[in-house]
Amino acid sequence: MSSVYKCSVSDHVSYSALVIIPAYNASEYLRELIERLTVYVCPENLLFIDDGSTDNSLDILRDRQVAHVHFASNAGKGAALMAGFRYALEKGYRSVLTIDADLQHLPEEIPRFYAEDDGHTLVIGTRSIKLPVMPFARCLTNYLTSLIVSVFSSQRVRDSQSGFRLIPTSLLRLLPLSTVGYDLESEMLFKAGLLGCRIREVPVSTVYEGSHSYISPIGDTLRFVRQIWRRIWA
Repeated sequence: MSSVYKCSVSDHVSYSALVIIPAYNASEYLRELIERLTVYVCPENLLFIDDGSTDNSLDILRDRQVAHVHFASNAGKGAALMAGFRYALEKGYRSVLTIDADLQHLPEEIPRFYAEDDGHTLVIGTRSIKLPVMPFARCLTNYLTSLIVSVFSSQRVRDSQSGFRLIPTSLLRLLPLSTVGYDLESEMLFKAGLLGCRIREVPVSTVYEGSHSYISPIGDTLRFVRQIWRRIWA
């Protein structure tokens, strides 16, 4: 993993949110994404994680001179997020905001998360979980994992699979996250609920057209259910 490009973090970074964008073969979206992000996020609070892309994603990040971490090979979305979390903790950010690189999450909706950032609450961008807005397999697996998370956290969670979320770093310091794939996002909610962390939701758009998903709905859901099963019988 290469070093993070230096960016001028202000003295008031403890009041800021670091926006983390895991990217794998996202070159067709990155130029537009960066342009739209910088309308709402100052450049020093942006961090891209190039997760071993085989296209020219890394070249675009270098050309645009945005802060980034580069993995030599694909390690998984969870591993990419963890690299961003470590950076945020080291730099003293109060919160992190995670957003996907494929424009399924709209940068224009970022202010909704900023408005809820109190340094203690985990905020989830909740989409419309219904057909035909969301594919059937995604609806089914999302409903299952959201139900399990809601039961164990004693809080209503409608969209546990949403990666558009704001996370206080005070919570990240307490969470023993271990998964490296897409199931890290469900693991986070489950463990945050067990710790009694407040979970709040903000409505966000549901966008699926024109982007390729690397999620394995069945495989990632089974890994999450196995994780829950082990904890029940531990």
